[in-house]
Order: sequence, then C-alpha cells, then structure tokens
Amino acid sequence: MGLTSNTVLALAIIAGVLLFAATVWFWPKLSNRTWRAFAGRIGLLLATQLALFSAVGLAANKSFLFYGSWADLLGQETSMGKVVDHSMSSKDIKVVDKQKLDVPGGAKPQVGGQILKVAITGQKSKITSPGYVWLPPEYFQPQHKDRNFPASIVLTGYPGTAENLIKGLDYPMKAFSLSKSGKMKPMILVMLRPTVAPPRDTECVDIPGGPQTETFFGEDLPQAITDTFRVGKKPQNMGFIGNSTGGYCALKIAAHYPQTFGAAAGLSAYYEAPDDPTTGDLFHGDEKLKKRADVLHSIERKKPTGTSFLVTSSEKGEPNLADTKKFIKKVQGPDRVSSIILDSGGHNFNTWRREIPPMLMWMSGRIEA
Repeated sequence: MGLTSNTVLALAIIAGVLLFAATVWFWPKLSNRTWRAFAGRIGLLLATQLALFSAVGLAANKSFLFYGSWADLLGQETSMGKVVDHSMSSKDIKVVDKQKLDVPGGAKPQVGGQILKVAITGQKSKITSPGYVWLPPEYFQPQHKDRNFPASIVLTGYPGTAENLIKGLDYPMKAFSLSKSGKMKPMILVMLRPTVAPPRDTECVDIPGGPQTETFFGEDLPQAITDTFRVGKKPQNMGFIGNSTGGYCALKIAAHYPQTFGAAAGLSAYYEAPDDPTTGDLFHGDEKLKKRADVLHSIERKKPTGTSFLVTSSEKGEPNLADTKKFIKKVQGPDRVSSIILDSGGHNFNTWRREIPPMLMWMSGRIEA
C-alpha cells in the first residue's frame, strides 16, 4: 500500500476513530491510581493522538504530494536513476524513462501520447535538473510528422517536485482531455520544479557566485526544448506556466525574455522574491538585481512587445489579490493581460485544479505551432 493510497488514509482514519472510542470506553476502568492504570491512560492517549496526526498528515500529503512514496518520506529515495539515451534525447535533454497515459489505448503513443522522464542540462548555467515532458498523441501520428507544436514550460511551487504536476495537478491528462474535446490545441508540456539547487529556494534568480537559475529557465531550457523537439523558435511558439513560486518565475521570466516567451500564466503567483532561510542572500547587496526580481517593477518598465499574461487570485483565501490587481493595471498594450479571480480559494492544489483547465485553453489561444 503506497503512501498516497486511499487505503492507507482510510486505515489511519479508522484507527483514529477506534482508538478514540476505546479511550472513552476504557477510561473509567483506568481511573485507578495504580501504575498499570496510569500507563494505560498514557498509552491510549498517545496512540489516539498518533493515529489522528497520522491521518491528518496523510491527508495533507495526498493533497500536496510532499512525498511520493514511503522511501521518499524516509529519505531513502536519493537516486536520480540511470540515464539511458533514447531516440528523442539530445545533448541537453536525456530521456531516462517513458510512461503512458492511463487512457484506453494509451500504450500506443499515437493514441495516448507519452510522458518522458528527463534530465535537462543547461549549457550556459551548467545546471542539471530532472523533469518530465508531455508529448501529445498528434506528435507521434504520421500525418503530423513534419508539424511543429507549441510548447509550455510548467513549474510547480517550492519545495514541490515535478511529479506533483503529473500526479497532483494532472497536467498531461487535462491537456489530453481538452485537446481531444477540441477545447485546446495539442501542446508539449515541459514540467519541472523551480528548485534546481535543492534544498535552496533560488527564486529563479541569477545569484552572484551561486546558481544561475534565471539563465537556466530563460535561456538554456527554451534552447534545449527547441533543439530536442519539434517546437518553433519564435515567441508565439512558447509559453511559461507556474503556480506559487513557479507562477512568480513564469511572470518574471516572460517579462525579461519577451523574445522567447509569447505568453505566461502565474497561478497564485507572488510578485517579489522572499528573503528567508530557504532563499539565503539572493542579491548580495545588488539593488539592480533585486529590482530585476521584482515583477511589478519589471512589468512597469517592460517594453511592450505583445506578450500575453494571465494571473489568478481569489477574493477570499489568497494573499496575492492586491498585488495581482496592481500587476493588471501595470500591463501596457500591445501586451495583454487576463485574469481568473475566484470567489474563494486558498493557496493549494484544489484551487489550482479549478484554474488549470481554463488557463490551458487560454494558453492555447495565445501560443501556436
């Protein structure tokens, strides 16, 4: 039984309920002042609390996918896997494994598309990061063998994993279903986490003397994508998507690289890099670099080139509403801005699941093959 399985969660909840009932039932019998009664009371209380905390922890992990397996939870999942070169590999993107989508006929790529597990190396930044690439069924169909496809980089938040985008947010399945129903064009999705130098949160910044994360996402990754897959090299061919930290990165990178990205979507994005123990000193006193990392400052000074932006928030539950409204006001034509403002919704997977389908349809209308 896997860490994220419904069975494990159900057993934890049942155990908590049974132990609570046992505590209520046996408490009168354990009211004596003997050492056995005393030990029994302590044992029941501890066991009940442990079961309840386990149930809450399992439910939270199932929703947010902090850990994907028992080995991951216990710190035993340390291997990046053996890199095996396949036909789709290039000097920058190495295919490690291939997965099928769980749809009828999904074993055939031309029917169900394909998810590639990859290792991506940046030529300028020298950063190597794991990730996944979703290739739609049309990519493998003979009638489209000479066709280019639009592509979007998709980032999760910090400290998430790229796997969250597949198992938690269902990006490939949503893209497959929307494309099959004709609501969006087939699109390649390149899914990563923004944490390229774990455990540090680099906030997609080129840190002086440290990881050159902005260069990786703004220059290296788009180059690797166009060199490896059938994707055009014009801004209208590529988008950038992200939630939370990934949303901040998407908006910021698109603002600074309009020659590369034609559209960007920030789900629950914030607009200024935090300064906390996870980030360390990102700017080393460089005020110019700090301002560059400020999305509101950057969008206000961006030369309008026709870039499209989508931002999301909630009237209740999201802390970014005020800054999101400021961002909307600062976008100047011919750049365009759209928004999704929910009545209520917190900073969590459930909120993003409600925003992803309309966001993908929006992105499909902003970038093209």
